[in-house]
Amino acid sequence: MELRDIDLNLLLVFDRMLTEKRVSAVAEGLGLSQPAISNALARLRKLLGDDLFLRTAHGMAPTPFALQLAEPVALAMGTLHGALNRHTTFDPATSTRSFTLATTDVGEISFVPILMEALLETAPGVSISTVRNTTNRLRESMEAGEVDLAVGLLPQLKAGIFQRLLLRERYVCVFSAKLPVAAKSTLSLSDFRAAEHLRVHAAGTGHGHVDELMAARGIARRIRLTVPHYTALGHILSATPLIATVPERLALRIAEPFDLVWRPHPADLPQIAINMFWHTRYHRDPGNRWLRDLLFEHFADA
Repeated sequence: MELRDIDLNLLLVFDRMLTEKRVSAVAEGLGLSQPAISNALARLRKLLGDDLFLRTAHGMAPTPFALQLAEPVALAMGTLHGALNRHTTFDPATSTRSFTLATTDVGEISFVPILMEALLETAPGVSISTVRNTTNRLRESMEAGEVDLAVGLLPQLKAGIFQRLLLRERYVCVFSAKLPVAAKSTLSLSDFRAAEHLRVHAAGTGHGHVDELMAARGIARRIRLTVPHYTALGHILSATPLIATVPERLALRIAEPFDLVWRPHPADLPQIAINMFWHTRYHRDPGNRWLRDLLFEHFADA
């Protein structure tokens, strides 16, 4: 099959259908009628000799052949979009653009305050929205332009996604300054084993592997409380004798406001890589590139 045999508009419909899964949503997004989208899909099915999408209870599901085409089509469309808009400029001083950042509650506590301070100085009209980076639709949301950047430990993001190492994080122990062990400059492994612990089980993030890392070293914790996120950590630790294993930047943020102290972790835990992720389609987008550079400037390791 030659490229001259395919209308590029059909590939645009195909690309959007992979993300939206519904004819009505694709029609609304492209400003076309639903019959027009259905007709485009029918033409594409005839050209490619495959059903491409099958109706299910959860929308139009792509066939194996459609999934095979998904990445190269997205890459081609992204490259074409970037080429056609390469002369577009982004002026942060005058822009009123809104960016969406996918991150965890740790990211909101550790990064967002500094990011907003930087925006107030250099881009007063730019606004930020945050969403959780644990959603199953994160890759599709990035492809559709609903999420501009994702930040975190996200091994599930692979095909069609660029990534750049932002920083390396180490785990530390954080606990109330009122505990007797707070008088020590270091926390021994015996102190750690003797204590009762608060465990954060943040499903969908790489931080959930910390239990596996300690188990591999033969270190067991006496878990007294398990919570699904880090948001209430400071409040809980300040009122209990529990110890939590957390990323160092989070400990630095919550220690003083909640009268906590933190110490290097007694277990020999490896550092974790925190990356920035963005979709291939927006690799050359000037605004996206500016935001990536801003995050790297303020948070990247020296």
